[in-house]
Amino acid sequence: MKPIDAPFLLTDPAALARASRSGAERPTVLAVDDTPANLSLLSQLLGKHYRVQLAVSGAKALELAQRRAPDIIVLDVMMPDLDGYEVCRRLKADPRTRDVPVLFLTALNTPEDETRGFEAGGADFVSKPFTPATLLARVRTHLELKAWSDALRDRNAWLQSELQERLEEVDQLRDTTLFVMVALAEFRDSGTGNHVKRTQEYVRVLAEWLVQQGRAPADLEPRHIDDLARSATLHDIGKVAIPDRILLKPGPLTAEEWDVMKSHSLHGANLLQRAADRLGTRAGPLLRYGMEIARHHHEKWDGRGYPDGLAGEAIPFSARLMAVADVYDALISRRPYKDPMSHAQAMTFIRQGSGAHFDPSVVAALDACEATMISIAEQWHDDATKAP
Repeated sequence: MKPIDAPFLLTDPAALARASRSGAERPTVLAVDDTPANLSLLSQLLGKHYRVQLAVSGAKALELAQRRAPDIIVLDVMMPDLDGYEVCRRLKADPRTRDVPVLFLTALNTPEDETRGFEAGGADFVSKPFTPATLLARVRTHLELKAWSDALRDRNAWLQSELQERLEEVDQLRDTTLFVMVALAEFRDSGTGNHVKRTQEYVRVLAEWLVQQGRAPADLEPRHIDDLARSATLHDIGKVAIPDRILLKPGPLTAEEWDVMKSHSLHGANLLQRAADRLGTRAGPLLRYGMEIARHHHEKWDGRGYPDGLAGEAIPFSARLMAVADVYDALISRRPYKDPMSHAQAMTFIRQGSGAHFDPSVVAALDACEATMISIAEQWHDDATKAP
């Protein structure tokens, strides 16, 4: 990953205020008052230091501000049609102008008037008649505060962008590593075709249905389904440790060979465990699900599976999903040692195994998602797969 090159952080408010503007352009002050004489006075006073826009009504002020947001608004309160409080409320409700500070300049001077101004979203309250020095100081202060706020917002946006870029790099690295690991296993057992991709999508569909129906474990959040589905591609990673004479044998295995073949579940879990140990707390749910699936996807609901003889809900949920997805795809696929079943035959076989080999809830999900399973099998078919 490239090192983070943080933008220069200004510490002088005046310099920060200047940095918030492009080039030599001065800050823009929008002055709003329904009395032309007051606008003329504000223009002469503020124009020495700032670029000044003038509006003789609340409606005109909103039009100018929405066209291009000023840096600050000096706003009268007592105006016909839209008073200053309503203008301020509308400015704060608009994403284009909500961050522009509003300084009320009014003859109203009771505590209740000030309270209404602040409740409307105003940043400050200056009473008429005012001294030029006071108004200029208040405007300058709020421009500097806005410059700080803008700089912090820009920096946060930059940091968010950098974080997103780093997360994308991590995701790409993870996906690449996952691809290499799966490709290694497929290279050893090329006869399985698109089995890995199909089973990944089967697991995703089954998990989504069970979550929607409220029949999945409470700790499986929808945002984790993608990790669970991706981890399904690792279910047979342990086959890299199985000798070719057994892994690629075209005929039935002997009892001794079958014992060696079954060891792939432990080899796969151990391989992923070593990877998780290296990553520590950064391992994440993908590797956790991967270890569960690699070790336990040959367990059976009634406890007659391997390697640990787990039964019922003691079998990790991820592995129960994989058991159905793996067997379904194996049944409809051609292998060197068998012909493929039709979809209907495969469904009958799995239904008969509900409550014995398979978790009944996952079988129910398979029944509910039949059409989608067929679609996945067709989309990711290969020359060795019979169309269901």
